[in-house]
Amino acid sequence: MNLIDAEKLVDDLKKQINYHNKKYYDEDAPEIDDYEYDMLLRRLESLEAQFPQLLTEDSPTQRVGGSASAKFTPVEHIVRMESLHDSFSYDELRDFDKRVKAQVGTAEYVVEPKVDGLSVSVEYIDGVFVRGSTRGDGAMGEDITENLRTIKSLPMHLTENMPFIEVRGEVYMSKANFLHLVKEQELTGEKPFKNPRNAAAGSLRQKNASVTKKRNLDIVMFNIQQMKGKALAAHKDSLDYLRKLGFNTPAISQIFGDIEDVITEVERLRYAAKEFPFGTDGAVVKVNAFSQREELGSTAKFPRWAEAFKYPPEEKETKLLSIEVKVGRTGALTPTAVFEPILLAGTTVSRAVLHNEGLIREKDIKIGDTIIVRKAGEIIPEVVAIKQHNADSTDFYMPKICPSCGAKVVKEEGEAVLRCTNAQCPAQLLRHMIHFASRDAMDIAGLGPAVLELLVENRLVSSIEDIYKLQKEELASLKRMGEKSAENLLAAIENSKNNAFYRLIYALGIRHIGKGAAKLLAKTFSNMKELFSATMEELAAIEGFGEIMAQSVIDYFSIAENRELISNLSKLGLKMSEGKKSEGTTFDGKTFVLTGTLPSLSRNQATDMIEKQGGKVSGSVSQKTDFVLAGENAGSKLEKAQNLGVKIISEDDFLKMIE
Repeated sequence: MNLIDAEKLVDDLKKQINYHNKKYYDEDAPEIDDYEYDMLLRRLESLEAQFPQLLTEDSPTQRVGGSASAKFTPVEHIVRMESLHDSFSYDELRDFDKRVKAQVGTAEYVVEPKVDGLSVSVEYIDGVFVRGSTRGDGAMGEDITENLRTIKSLPMHLTENMPFIEVRGEVYMSKANFLHLVKEQELTGEKPFKNPRNAAAGSLRQKNASVTKKRNLDIVMFNIQQMKGKALAAHKDSLDYLRKLGFNTPAISQIFGDIEDVITEVERLRYAAKEFPFGTDGAVVKVNAFSQREELGSTAKFPRWAEAFKYPPEEKETKLLSIEVKVGRTGALTPTAVFEPILLAGTTVSRAVLHNEGLIREKDIKIGDTIIVRKAGEIIPEVVAIKQHNADSTDFYMPKICPSCGAKVVKEEGEAVLRCTNAQCPAQLLRHMIHFASRDAMDIAGLGPAVLELLVENRLVSSIEDIYKLQKEELASLKRMGEKSAENLLAAIENSKNNAFYRLIYALGIRHIGKGAAKLLAKTFSNMKELFSATMEELAAIEGFGEIMAQSVIDYFSIAENRELISNLSKLGLKMSEGKKSEGTTFDGKTFVLTGTLPSLSRNQATDMIEKQGGKVSGSVSQKTDFVLAGENAGSKLEKAQNLGVKIISEDDFLKMIE
């Protein structure tokens, strides 16, 4: 393909991708499935790699930057990003109206939902996105440009080539994405975010933009900070213009001159909030005319031309019927309140997580009590307090054994929760399989959380050992799998049998035993039998180990189900010993750096092969680096290697060196 044909195809792909982004994110009406979209994006990436001169900053492929920065660069806000004064009663809104009209006479207002997210500023030069920053303290924020590029609802190129415009908006995580993220965090054993606002803020301020990309954030714009090349007279006009430029904005259809009409609109938005994709905790009332805003000015903290009205949290009374205890994916026993159904924030709820026994004692909650319930962040129900103990109220106590498998439960020092001690507990199955197959453990490519969940749902696996009994026919019959994917997955599963011994130890999910501790165990005990038989004294004597880690190993191997799992994995062909410390001396004294995606080897596999041949792997390129093993989409490490004259090799070169 020549450059002219490639340029035409690239432009066509950009238009298609931007069109489908708009259909999916702005109109909630996708016309193609995720796979087709991914293939369009992959095709564009391939062409841009083949013809680098066609790669532009506003390309859909540039919405994520995978490199991690040491710290965020400070950004000075030329136009201060002010916060808002809050009102908590309608009389306070009426007072705001009196202050405004006392200074400017007749005034008109617009009313917007108050989006519960993270405030940011975005800048465009000649219609192209060039920089984005957090609000910070209002005068100084942080440069988060690369993270903002990952937000598909933020345009990288405006519909008009404005000389310069700076727009303020709110980054948020939709309610649906928040619930999905919480579910994923529970599966992988992470501490879930408490609400969408925290999730959005935590995701946007990641040092690595690829993490932000996975969080599927959105953005809504609500104010022009500064602009060159065009003049506007009012806020509603500015929102209409921003929408024309390609931004998402609040849906403002009316202008109000009477404060009572404003209050009616504020109340309407309160009950409409359940339909919004974002969380909201109030409404914002703004003077419409920019000339009047300028006359009103600001205090040291707030603009005098805007007021935020905060909705009081909706709380309702109900009767606590029972407390159920469920076993989470990490083995934690979590009590859940079951109460008479009530309507909260537009939905009927009858359950709320109580977290742990300590919280129940602190709030003096008893079964049969009249309790007060609300929704945290308008999404997750929570028990705020008890209203009263009733005649039939009874104390609640956590169980002494796991309600899922009957194993004993323990509360470890420094923790508030009880945990099941059985790693093979059915309630923990999916979480343990996700850990077992993960990159640092058995590194089974293609066996991620979504696929494992699919296998569990279809009853193809009911224990970790079932992973090694999967058949091509049953895999190929699954939705989104197919014959080729099934073959690749089975090959990856088979290859994992030969992983280094420490990987299996880590994959078992022994509490408190991370990858480093697993390597120490593999170094101290050359096979699984020796590790089985290790005493508390032998384990505690390992340098870098302590009594808690040693006790965790003892506890794990004391459970019959865990010993049976290891025995079955051994029969299935998994490597149960360290074997030879080295398979050769090809790379003695040599230092490698890995960058990019290799055609067939994962980074962990390549690292193992280098170490078995006497070499070592470093995370950064220097003059002491002997080889840079580079794959597709290699980044700054490849460029640095070229500048330093370090030898760069491909996967084929690497495999030939070993042979």
